[in-house]
Amino acid sequence: MPLQSVSNYWPLLVYALAVLGLIALMLGLSHTLGQKRRDPATHEPYESGIVPTGDAHIRISVGYYLVAIMFVIFDLEAVYLFAWAICVRQAGLPGLVEASIFIGVLLVGLIYIWRLGALDWGPHRQNPPDRQKK
Repeated sequence: MPLQSVSNYWPLLVYALAVLGLIALMLGLSHTLGQKRRDPATHEPYESGIVPTGDAHIRISVGYYLVAIMFVIFDLEAVYLFAWAICVRQAGLPGLVEASIFIGVLLVGLIYIWRLGALDWGPHRQNPPDRQKK
């Protein structure tokens, strides 16, 4: 039995060797056909046709990262709901209840981050000090 089970894996071995051969071929061709001269501009960063100026270490607001993370979270919500929408008839009532709970939890999370002010993009205004009544 062990000899028969080993013989079933020969396509996997052939595939692995083909992948390794293709990788070696691409690396060898890029080394052979690639640019040989070294200009000072070769090691300069180049982004979308714009030559960079100034320091690359700039401070970016945490709000930017917060919005990016929230986008990823709520984008995944759409992926899960799309998968549920495809099999809505097979899922039946239990699937509807589970999807409703899922949407409810995400709605609570959205309300929470809204109340925290994470969705406020405008400049932060300071509240004027309370005026004392005389």
